[in-house]
Amino acid sequence: QVQLVESGGGLVQAGGSLRLSCAASGRAFANYAMGWFRQAPGKERDFVAAISWSGGTTAYTDSVKDRFTISRDNAKNMVYLQMNSLKPEDTAVYYCAADLLQFRHPPTLLPGAYANWGQGTQVTVSS
Repeated sequence: QVQLVESGGGLVQAGGSLRLSCAASGRAFANYAMGWFRQAPGKERDFVAAISWSGGTTAYTDSVKDRFTISRDNAKNMVYLQMNSLKPEDTAVYYCAADLLQFRHPPTLLPGAYANWGQGTQVTVSS
């Protein structure tokens, strides 16, 4: 089991930047791919980015490519999402999650493959 706590959300103007952090506790964090997802009001939870257990492979949804960067520090049990050039449509609650399976490669984009969701952090981008 991996416990996750997100932080770093807030209110930012369009074009601004935020860095989300996800602190993990529990055993074997470094064995799991990690993902970031987001959920806007009235919408389903959508994939944003994922990173393999080693950090060597990343994946992004098309709408955030070239703007967002996912990274991890296995020594610190941390996962990050650097978000640049933010747009109002990026407004959502952002969640991090750990893969259900250890050592999956490449990381999956499917929400159903993830477990141990954090409580989420609100990101609001004003126009």
